[in-house]
Amino acid sequence: MAYAYPYVFRAQAPPVSVEDHKAKDAAPTPQVKEQWPAGGSRSASPRGAGTGWPDGLGSGSGESQRLASAYDLVETMHYLYVRVVKVRGLPASAVTGGRRPYVEVRVGNYRGATRHCEGKESPEWNLVFAFSRDRVQATVLEVFVRDRDALGRDDCVGRVAFDIAEAPVRVPPDSPLAPQWYRLEGSAGGRMVANGEVMLAVWVGTQADEAFPDAWHADAASVLGGDGGAAVHNTRSKVYVTPKLWYLRVGVLEAQDVVPPSACATPDKGRHAEVFAKVQVGGTVLRTRPCTTRGPTNLAWNEELVLAVAEPFEDPAVLIIEARVHPGKDEIVGRALLPLTLFEKRLDCRPVQSQWFSLEPFGRPAPAVFAGRVHLRACLEGAYHVMEEPTMYASDTRPTARQLWRPPIGVLEVGVLGAQGLTPMKTVDGRGMTDAYCVAKYGQKWVRTRTVVDSCSPRWNEQYTWEVYDPCTVLTLAVFDNCHLGSASAGNGALRDQRIGKVRIRLSTLEMDKARTSAHPLVVLHPSGLRKNGELCLAVRLTCLTLGSVVRMYGQPLLPKAHYVQPLTVVQLDSLRRQAMSIVAARLSRAEPPLRREVVEYMLDADSLVWSIRRSKANFFRVTALLSGAASTVRWLADVCRWKNPATTVLVHVLFVTLMCFPELILPTMFLYMSTAGLWNYRRRPRRPPSMDARLSCAEATHPDELDEELDTFPTSRPNAVVRLRYDRLRSVAGRIQTVVGDVATQGERIRSLLTWRDPRATALFTAFCLVAAAVLYVTPVRVVSLVVGLYVLRHPRFRGRMPSAAGNFFKRLPSQADTML
Repeated sequence: MAYAYPYVFRAQAPPVSVEDHKAKDAAPTPQVKEQWPAGGSRSASPRGAGTGWPDGLGSGSGESQRLASAYDLVETMHYLYVRVVKVRGLPASAVTGGRRPYVEVRVGNYRGATRHCEGKESPEWNLVFAFSRDRVQATVLEVFVRDRDALGRDDCVGRVAFDIAEAPVRVPPDSPLAPQWYRLEGSAGGRMVANGEVMLAVWVGTQADEAFPDAWHADAASVLGGDGGAAVHNTRSKVYVTPKLWYLRVGVLEAQDVVPPSACATPDKGRHAEVFAKVQVGGTVLRTRPCTTRGPTNLAWNEELVLAVAEPFEDPAVLIIEARVHPGKDEIVGRALLPLTLFEKRLDCRPVQSQWFSLEPFGRPAPAVFAGRVHLRACLEGAYHVMEEPTMYASDTRPTARQLWRPPIGVLEVGVLGAQGLTPMKTVDGRGMTDAYCVAKYGQKWVRTRTVVDSCSPRWNEQYTWEVYDPCTVLTLAVFDNCHLGSASAGNGALRDQRIGKVRIRLSTLEMDKARTSAHPLVVLHPSGLRKNGELCLAVRLTCLTLGSVVRMYGQPLLPKAHYVQPLTVVQLDSLRRQAMSIVAARLSRAEPPLRREVVEYMLDADSLVWSIRRSKANFFRVTALLSGAASTVRWLADVCRWKNPATTVLVHVLFVTLMCFPELILPTMFLYMSTAGLWNYRRRPRRPPSMDARLSCAEATHPDELDEELDTFPTSRPNAVVRLRYDRLRSVAGRIQTVVGDVATQGERIRSLLTWRDPRATALFTAFCLVAAAVLYVTPVRVVSLVVGLYVLRHPRFRGRMPSAAGNFFKRLPSQADTML
């Protein structure tokens, strides 16, 4: 029987430092170290016991090759596993007459202990301890059974020792090693006596072993203080699944026989009280507009409300009818509790049958049992994809209903190798330390590596696999510092795991069927500025099932069909995303070990919609860089027109005249140029997935006050003077943005005013010009007109004047709606 906090581990020596993991430029070759030990199929006897080892499980190259094929992206790490199952036949304590046994496992300076059991003749633990090859230098494994003493003098009931060199090697998919009973032997008057038996299984395995995630690792031996069991759970590697999310669409149509209380009578007898309908699921509440009255007791809204819910449906939908008694004061008229299982699950856009529900009275005297009824059209939408992450970083676009899923097109394999050069994130006993773990999210599957305690160069070497349904999706990884270990976290529920950095990899940027190992910088914003916290080493491989299915996906809509047939508004999508993110964070925080809210929010970019002056500047520079190509082309054309380089200008003239004489070559020439440019740029293609760019994000030279504003809570928690200063700065920046947007709108309105007779003379001139142009183009071939216009644009500077052209002057004189703005 497993307990909630099964065992506590204590270190007798400081943990050995781990070598920095070196990132390799090429794909890692499968590496299987020399077996630790060279274990074999031979049987051996434990030292001090008469019972032998179980038959070996095979340690030849076949198992190693199978391991390499399953875990070929990461380095193979060997562990000595000890499974403690139970004990029996223990003698009673000479002092208390009872039994409070526990088992202690010792390898060199490391020892682990199960929790003690009260008054059980055959206590059972079924716990696994793992000792890493990199940290253990001992040759003997000792297992002690002790009796817990209230005075702290725990008596040794018996022991059994094993030679580590004789441990059998197990490689999945071999079945687990069967535990055996071993006789405990103790000393009494200088002679050995039998003191019961302990059931154990000892083997050498790797991180591919199924016991690896739930085992307590020796490199976490420095976790002390507080609830040791809770700390142990927080170090384990786990896989989490996003709850199945649905859209709940509730159409509030009408209500009948709803009698507001007498307090709802308004001072104006000719005006009815405003009555609202609210729908609440959990902590989410949506409200309709005031109703349109059909009669004294009949109300109508005919409005749809959409909420995000998660399966299993724990909270019912609560429909509340409220009447506004006075400004700022509402009174409940009636309500109805509606379990979500009552509603139909719709997998397409067909109409849903409406239903009537009775309202329960609220705040009425006891005899009142009826408060009217309400007419609803409600369903659970399964044809939509419930977005809990930003669309630009989406890792999944499948609809909720599994019946509508397409088959997968590939497999994504990610090896989380390790990190190097991490910054100490906290101070314990005057010494900086980092307890790092990595979280990866793709689709509905989250993975969390084990926590490597007190290491700035942790090595995880854990490999995970995802099915891929769309290549244009994003894998997100982040590294955190575990702040819920040891005495520092005891009794402190306000601690939050600190961010170390984030990495995003768009799958479409990966080469197919090729493993790529790379180191990604970990950067994070801090009130003191940009922090560079080291590098995350990853090995990524995207394997496609068929190339045709991947190519076909590029022509498919990004989101399911329902998003285009019956679209949701932008405001609804933003609200639903926040609801879904809150649901996912709440559900994953209830797992064991929990994936805490701060971790989920950072992975899902919860603050992506919060305004930031840094992001505004970064997006402005992105637009500027995007338009720089067009600006460079315009400058090049201006240099050609000015005959800055006569040879280039002559070549342009020749090309232009040729294309005008043979217009059928224009489109083939354009496509040929683009294909040639694509082939030319192939040799400069990126060789690794892109990493976080601090310079592109404008995070390297950001003012501290701007960072503090970005990291501030919403609503703000800063003093009024600081908020006033920031508001004035925001007005200044927004004023410049307002000017640019206004100038763009003015140019568009001037183009539209050419034919709207806002300026009668300008419209008349333009209309006459269009008539003349139509006549000229009718009698003149288009190629001749294009040739004349082109040669006029490319004319020599000696034929150019310094004054603006007549066409430019005419356009700048056109009116716009800016003239009528206040």
